[in-house]
Amino acid sequence: MIVLVLNCGSSSIKYKLLDMQTSSTLAQGGIEKIGLEGSFLKLTLPDDQKVVINKSIPEHQTGVELILSVLTSKEYGCIKDLSEIEAVGHRMVHGGEKFNASVLITQEVIEKVEECIDLAPLHNPSNLIGVRAVEKLMPKTPQVAVFDTAFHQTMPPKAYIYGLPYSYYLKYGIRRYGFHGTSHRYVSKRACEILGVPYEHQRIITAHIGNGASITAIKNGKSIDTSMGMTPVDGLLMGTRAGEIDPGVLTFISTKENMRASEISDLLNKQSGVLGVSGVSSDMRELGVAVQSGNERAILAQEMYDYRIKKFVGSYAAVLGGVDLLVFTGGVGENQWTTRSNVCANMEFMGIKLDESKNIGLRGQEMVISAPDSKVTVMVVPTDEEYMIAKDTVDILCKDCHQS
Repeated sequence: MIVLVLNCGSSSIKYKLLDMQTSSTLAQGGIEKIGLEGSFLKLTLPDDQKVVINKSIPEHQTGVELILSVLTSKEYGCIKDLSEIEAVGHRMVHGGEKFNASVLITQEVIEKVEECIDLAPLHNPSNLIGVRAVEKLMPKTPQVAVFDTAFHQTMPPKAYIYGLPYSYYLKYGIRRYGFHGTSHRYVSKRACEILGVPYEHQRIITAHIGNGASITAIKNGKSIDTSMGMTPVDGLLMGTRAGEIDPGVLTFISTKENMRASEISDLLNKQSGVLGVSGVSSDMRELGVAVQSGNERAILAQEMYDYRIKKFVGSYAAVLGGVDLLVFTGGVGENQWTTRSNVCANMEFMGIKLDESKNIGLRGQEMVISAPDSKVTVMVVPTDEEYMIAKDTVDILCKDCHQS
């Protein structure tokens, strides 16, 4: 089955076309600056060459039309006709408590996703625009929704309820939801496949760390806690997000600076994190250059970034009652060996011991990086959310076929 995976953001669309029979990528790319000046589509050719197509893209439907036309074009295409695309899988950011698994998209599903817009006002509307665009352009093609939050719906109430009056949970659904669920699910399962161990009988900590970052505790195949909260701003220090913070600080700042709620949100999501502390950049590569040059605030930001990961690893080890697997993924987790080394340093007391000869310089490869005598297996597993979305899409459609 050939599946098109779409990830529609507020001003972007990422896509990947996969042949699930051969588990191969036929095409991939993304559109940036939708509705803005200088919009473009950037695609990767089979030989890894990058091609940029500059074109005015005023809204998402035009963007989806452009992607489909490129997929069938003589110059860059890989299919002859859109009918070769048998299904479309969509990344959906927030399913609230309404979805604990991926689902075939129906009008009822769309209405339920719309009810979750208050929980993800920047993401869910864009996700739905992508669904409607495909529905208009390819009306007979089935579509599947894969939710970032679904994997974490197995958390117990003691992990997801906040210490606020319970009425706010009942009225507004205020609770910890967690994100990056598709990535945490993929790398935890993939790690067990590589090792040949049963997924349903492992205690796993997955660290999806990059510009956005979260850590999840997985016990016997189920998420039991995760660092992001009702929104993606909680937990770890990130590129521009503050992560965990004393809420009293926010009321103090809002009073002192006379800031509105929207300004506080902007402060937490776009001006804080590694960028806010270092004053250099939200890009961890640029931060690394500043660290090497001796920039003290850059060094502090890097230390804070690594420290919080270590702290969550330790706390989740306690929650799990021990750890069998620690898995690094995401842009930093896959490519920045120094962060992996710093997180695992002096953790022998809980069974973590790295083999630095395997860790140093490792980038973007599946690899066990723990020492032979380490009680915890430490691994790097590059994430593949698009593959997981495509796999869920195939599984749901095949299940529906069998049921019918």
